[in-house]
Amino acid sequence: METTTGLDELLAGYVAGRLAEPARVLVSSHLELSPRHRGYVRSLEALAGAELDTTAPVELTSRDARLEAILGLPAMPERRIQPCESFDPRLPSSLRGLLGRNTLDGLKWRSLMPGVKEFKFGEMDGCTASLLWIKAGRAVPSHTHDGQELTLVLQGGFSDADGHYVRGDLAFADDHVDHKPVADDDEDCICFAVTEGHLRLTGPLGRLIAPFMRM
Repeated sequence: METTTGLDELLAGYVAGRLAEPARVLVSSHLELSPRHRGYVRSLEALAGAELDTTAPVELTSRDARLEAILGLPAMPERRIQPCESFDPRLPSSLRGLLGRNTLDGLKWRSLMPGVKEFKFGEMDGCTASLLWIKAGRAVPSHTHDGQELTLVLQGGFSDADGHYVRGDLAFADDHVDHKPVADDDEDCICFAVTEGHLRLTGPLGRLIAPFMRM
């Protein structure tokens, strides 16, 4: 299941092209993995197209200079995938593009705490993007955020106070949500997470281990 608070606005922002790049990739990956919101997104795209058809054209100023600037941009290097290069079925194509590779093999994970490790993309477009690997049955300490947190499940599942999330599900949280995700007992959970602001640990255990966590 997915939380619904703010989700409609998130999908509308995706259709309008207003999302930060990591969030755009996360929503695109969600749509690849799950059919749940594809109809809603198609409806928004149709509405946007209809509105565009009724919008009066605006004359483009400095047309020649703009075209010259665009044509003068260096070509993006083409990443050629060898025929023998394997694709990790856990990774949707949108996320493979952001990761720059087709598999999780060889990633340099770092341990956040026992049973939880992370691969950080770093700060991108004002957000922090990372992959999280949570061992089966392990929990992430109770926490909240200074901004929004988007989490897409790639493998396994996890539960928190809002429900149970499995592959393809998108969880939405903000600074009003204090939760403690727990990975399912039968399989490790791998997630793609995009956050604004800093994670803040809450609860007695979180405050105790916060100075030792490598955030």
